[in-house]
Amino acid sequence: MMEDRLLVYDQVSIGYRGVPVVENVSFSLARGEILGIVGESGSGKTTLLKAAMGLLGRDGGLYGGTIWYRDRKLTDMSERELRGLCGPELAMVFQDSQSAFCPVRTVGAQMYEAVREHEKISRKAFRERAETLLDRMGLKDSARVLSSYPFELSGGMIQRVGIASAMFLNPGILFADEPTSALDVTVQRQAVDQMLGLREDYGTAIVIVTHNLGVVSAMADQILVLKDGKCVEYGTAEKVLKDPEDPYTRTLLEAVPRLKTGQKTNGI
Repeated sequence: MMEDRLLVYDQVSIGYRGVPVVENVSFSLARGEILGIVGESGSGKTTLLKAAMGLLGRDGGLYGGTIWYRDRKLTDMSERELRGLCGPELAMVFQDSQSAFCPVRTVGAQMYEAVREHEKISRKAFRERAETLLDRMGLKDSARVLSSYPFELSGGMIQRVGIASAMFLNPGILFADEPTSALDVTVQRQAVDQMLGLREDYGTAIVIVTHNLGVVSAMADQILVLKDGKCVEYGTAEKVLKDPEDPYTRTLLEAVPRLKTGQKTNGI
């Protein structure tokens, strides 16, 4: 069915407590491809990512459509089957990485525990790989970071730890929910470069949700525009950014602040 498609959303509809928040959204992703999902807050962007990861909670669920990964229906998998995929195959960077970590255990201990669920690795080998990855994310005191509790790190630091944790096992697909929102412009560039490096080195496909059109233009091959839970535009990044068809997409692009020179202020 999917041929070279790694991920397929086929007319997916999602709701919470019977209230629809995403309706009939379809897209596909090939190995190494990057899809940017954009739209205003509340449009259903994060919900699309959570559906693939089985993170909709008790109140949420699919009301129509199917999500496929490598010819397997994610929507039909048991919790145990899906948990086996999350990490080495499917990984997620959360918008608020602070809340994704337990506050009473060091971030290094939590990262190691997550890796050990899927890979036999010594603590020494883990620390070496983790410190190298954190160094590349701009955290030069990586040994201290791994020994720290989440509350001892700034928002930008814990966000970079969250990105590194998701990238550690070189997943087939990286779902990134506003991964650069807590980072300054310089560190945004480092984070984007690391995610692009993951694609280049391992063929990782990426679905990135962001309000930052600078990040989208730097990363995405395809762009999907959501409005009120519905897809209003879907196509190549070049086409959507330079010649959008839908009035809502044009409104989003026009809302980007610009300097007098015409340079975007929120770009990277």
